[in-house]
Amino acid sequence: TPPPIPLAVNSEKIFSALVIASPLPVLVDFWAEWCGPCKMMAPELDKVAARAGGKFLVAKVNTESTPALAQLYQISSLPTLAVFADGGEVARTAGAQSAAAIEAFVARALRDAAA
Repeated sequence: TPPPIPLAVNSEKIFSALVIASPLPVLVDFWAEWCGPCKMMAPELDKVAARAGGKFLVAKVNTESTPALAQLYQISSLPTLAVFADGGEVARTAGAQSAAAIEAFVARALRDAAA
């Protein structure tokens, strides 16, 4: 079962192993220490991870400690949430959101990806 907490991804190698190779969809939060909205959203992301119930994983990428990933995915604003499924990005949204809004975004992304 996936852990009920967001997983910190602090290298490209871990990102590839966790996100790209995951059999489950992965919600990735691209964030930074200095980002106020990122800090506000953190407890909401914790709720999402706790309620994901094995349907998807939640991962956090600190863009300061892994700038190559931020560059690779062209992250231009923080926080940015991206959903990865079957090894590729299927949806993206930017800005702090409530747990309910994040869950709705993930559900929509996975529904569209399956269509």
